[in-house]
Formats: sequence, structure tokens, C-alpha cells
Amino acid sequence: MVSGNDGYTGKVTVGGGAATRELTHLSITKVAVDPKMSNNCYLLTCRDTGDRVLIDAAAEPDTLLPLVADGLSTVITTHQHWDHHRALADVIGATGAEVAAGAPDADAITEQTGVPVARRLTHDDTVSVGSCTLQVIALAGHTPGSVALLYDDPDGHAHLFTGDSLFPGGVGATFGDAAAFAQLIDEVETKVFGRLPDDTWFYPGHGDDSTIGAERPHLGEWRERGF
Repeated sequence: MVSGNDGYTGKVTVGGGAATRELTHLSITKVAVDPKMSNNCYLLTCRDTGDRVLIDAAAEPDTLLPLVADGLSTVITTHQHWDHHRALADVIGATGAEVAAGAPDADAITEQTGVPVARRLTHDDTVSVGSCTLQVIALAGHTPGSVALLYDDPDGHAHLFTGDSLFPGGVGATFGDAAAFAQLIDEVETKVFGRLPDDTWFYPGHGDDSTIGAERPHLGEWRERGF
């Protein structure tokens, strides 16, 4: 388990409450939902304007709705898999927030949830959180339209929300599809490890956080093992 200089570790458990990290301009609140799947949801709040963005309305509206009671502008769904959007309809119904997702996954998300995707994200698009900006990094392989979201803190290190494309210990599952694994490991190596410095902190769709530096030495191992 990694630990930031601010004491934040990103260690959360279902039913155990949220963990919040206060950056100069952005507040990051991480909460785990659903005992079976233990999905992570991330509420980002601009400290300058109060604007809020939720990454993955995964489950448990009773947990998520109190977090967004003061308003929500956007829900970003990192990919189309069912466990990452089970509370989407409830959250949108309560807040009227706009839904954003990777373009290749957008139709599947709407089919599964009944919620229209207003913004179809592509690589290098941006999503505003008040005065803060998230940059979209498209990482196909786990699903065709998986996205990661990068916040490059002007007063600190970068923060990357990876969905199910990158975890401590490896890239996301590709379910025995060798071509999909090759695509995902190539994109993660090029667009993430090839671009971001070691002190970049990343926040995955399940489980604990890590840093690019902690995972970088293992890229060759991941590629060799094929998952």
C-alpha cells in the first residue's frame, strides 16, 4: 500500500466510509461500494467553485446520493461493464448531471442503464471540474471505449483515475483475448508509463491505489505473463 505525504493512502472498504484527499484546487473523495464487487467511486470537487464530477456511479445510490447532495455537474463512466454504472440512473435522476463516457462504449452504457450519454469522449478530450481540468486518455483493451482521466495538479504531482485499465500489479482483465491484452498493454505502456512521471498517483476502479513509479519496474513481467 502506498502512502502520500498528506497521509492519504486510498485504502477504503465497503461500508467503511470514504477517504478524502485535499489538493490545492481539487478535493478527491474515494468510496467503495458493493461487498461482492468492491467498486471504487470517486467524487471530485473543485475547491474554487464547488463544482463536482463523479467518476463511476457504480452501485449503492444510498451511499452516493448523500455525497452529491450539494449538486453534481457530470458523471463520467470509465467503461461499459455492468458493475461500473448500476447507480447511474438513480444519480442522474436525482441530480440531472450530464453523462460522459468513451465513445465506443457509449451505446452499450445507454442500452444497459437507459441513460443517454451526452458526451462521447475521445482521446485528449477534456472535462472540466470547475476551474480544474481532466484530460481523457483512451485505453482500449479491457473494453473498446475504456477511458482514464488525468488531473495534472499545477501545485503537485499528477493524479490518474484508471477505471479497470490499470491496477497495482497489472493491467485490466482481457478475458483470455490475446489481441485485446496486446492492445491494452501497448496503450498503457505508451500513453501512461511513456508519458507520466513516477510520482503520478493512480486510482483504480477496484482496490488500492498505487503510483506509476511503483508499477513501472514490472511492465516487462506483465507483458511476458500475458495478463
